[in-house]
Amino acid sequence: MASDQNRREFLKTSGTWTTALAAASTLGLSAKSYGRILGANERLGVGLIGAGVIGNAHMQVFNNLKEKNNLDSIAVVDCWKTRADAGKGIINAAHSLTDYRKLLEMKEVDYVTVAVPEHWHAKMTIDAMDAGKAVYCEKPLTHSIPEAQEVLKKQKETGRPLQVGVQAMSDDSYITARDAIRKGVIGQVIQAQIEYVRRYDAKAGPWREPEQVAQHTTKPADLDWDAWLGHAQKIDWNPHHYFEWRCYSAYSGGICTDLFIHRITRIMRACDLLYPRRVVGMGGIWQWNDGRDLPDNIEMICEYPRGMTVYVLGTMSNRVGVDHLIRGYRATMYFTSTGWVVKDKDGKVLAEHQKTGGEDQNLHHTNLHNHIRNGEPLNCPVELGLAGVVAVNMANESWRSSQMMGWDREHQKMVPANQLKDSHIPEKVDTPNY
Repeated sequence: MASDQNRREFLKTSGTWTTALAAASTLGLSAKSYGRILGANERLGVGLIGAGVIGNAHMQVFNNLKEKNNLDSIAVVDCWKTRADAGKGIINAAHSLTDYRKLLEMKEVDYVTVAVPEHWHAKMTIDAMDAGKAVYCEKPLTHSIPEAQEVLKKQKETGRPLQVGVQAMSDDSYITARDAIRKGVIGQVIQAQIEYVRRYDAKAGPWREPEQVAQHTTKPADLDWDAWLGHAQKIDWNPHHYFEWRCYSAYSGGICTDLFIHRITRIMRACDLLYPRRVVGMGGIWQWNDGRDLPDNIEMICEYPRGMTVYVLGTMSNRVGVDHLIRGYRATMYFTSTGWVVKDKDGKVLAEHQKTGGEDQNLHHTNLHNHIRNGEPLNCPVELGLAGVVAVNMANESWRSSQMMGWDREHQKMVPANQLKDSHIPEKVDTPNY
């Protein structure tokens, strides 16, 4: 692969598709990897895959940005035609479709947003990159670790831009925290903690939609249930699985993949973390034993090769959280609503930062637009997305199997931790490339 700098210079100086093709071999990239070569102000054609709750949030982002960022709404796709048609109206798109492959055939589409259940993320993202499209894929990057590894491989093969939808990475708190920690402001890093807590109604636990389920005991005639299931086990229509898919492991990782991914990614960015050495997940279905097969309360501890642990609390039964902080030998870094502050053991302020940006999908999409047009670095690239998938999937597997999970660096897969051969002594690790 050519360096990012070379690619940016190429995009700045190449004026035509013919020039792009001629230069592609010089840069070591396939012609397919370029798709269309866009000028700095050229309109971006956008396609949205998924018109449910999260898909509608992305539609609002599109409407917010379409004039400012020069966007053109090409199509909305959903396997439920009623939703696709409604989405078309919301963003005034040219088409509503029920088959995402039809969208990928459209030459006028420059990038697609994948906002569907997790078990479809990998397939749709890979197909989009093969079709020459840039992708904004909702978090988590994929449902499983092997799928995320395949997505990374495909992104490197095609060179297509891929933004992972952990929108907190468009808050500069974490990149500036990384720079401060590298300079030694808190000394040797030893531990971090963070949380994602909520409190649901006692009668309807996390992600239950009783009104939707009651209204759709019979499958809507224009909903392609087999298409929605995809590679998951084929079952008869079940409105619980369709509307409440985050409660079932066939389609989601629940709290770990839907919520923890937002939190662990922040710590990974700030502390230069990639794959954990060992992970334990503890919790259970303690309050809403309603047929779900994923925990309603869970927490995880990750041990990283640099010699630190990360604790993540997740309860859906109580909204009292813990401080978001990183502990070092010299001082502690506290994350706040306005940025971060570093204090020593006596409370003396050693450093602080007022953040710019925020946990904002508008900023996250704009970052992708700028990347496509002028090579601005992505705030959540595929490598960071994969690292997050590894951590949260190891936590879920630990919970399922009742054993600590380890990361086999040689074979790049998770295994029971007692199969690891390396020592417990902290090791020097390469700085992650994200």
